[in-house]
Amino acid sequence: MKRLFFFISVLIIVTSCVPKDTIIFKDVKNLSLDQTDLENALLKGEAVFYNPNSSRLRLREINVEVFVDGKKSAYVDQKLSALARPKSDFTVPIEVNLSLKEFGVMDALKSLFGGKKYEIHYKGYLKAKVNGIPIRVPVDHKEDFKLKL
Repeated sequence: MKRLFFFISVLIIVTSCVPKDTIIFKDVKNLSLDQTDLENALLKGEAVFYNPNSSRLRLREINVEVFVDGKKSAYVDQKLSALARPKSDFTVPIEVNLSLKEFGVMDALKSLFGGKKYEIHYKGYLKAKVNGIPIRVPVDHKEDFKLKL
């Protein structure tokens, strides 16, 4: 009987610590592109999330693939320790090294001067901890970005 009571107590404590809702990926803002050379560029921005839970959380890791016009161009694998307040938005800085070689040098140069629009697709997951319990949050976001000097 004592074991059953102990098991039920532990189960209640663990399930009460687990977040009721997952973190919501809202947007990527303040996108900028720094041209490092003819084959590479650094895409910087701020990922915006919303924590719908009544508990704060700590974002630990970002694992996201970046596709430009359907072609895999980069992978974000950042370790961090960002704190998110309950029921509020929070931002996380991200940096992605893009390979322009996939698009060809001439196409990239035309895009820089012509201001071509690209569809950027972020797909992956985040790792966070809520009350010490690890969770994974899926990311699947698309947006158009105009490349210009």
